[in-house]
Amino acid sequence: MKIPSNLTLEQQFKLKVYQDQVKSMSKQEAQECLLEVLRQMMVKDNLVKQLLKNA
Repeated sequence: MKIPSNLTLEQQFKLKVYQDQVKSMSKQEAQECLLEVLRQMMVKDNLVKQLLKNA
């Protein structure tokens, strides 16, 4: 199964919005935001693994 690595137009737009928001953050705020995004990605990974395990 080939997994697409390109972003959709909507994802590209969201990424640009986040990029603009991060530019106006302090270093501390950006680090906190990064850690929260990483935490959410880990939660998502765990959810996907659990769903696949139960499928």
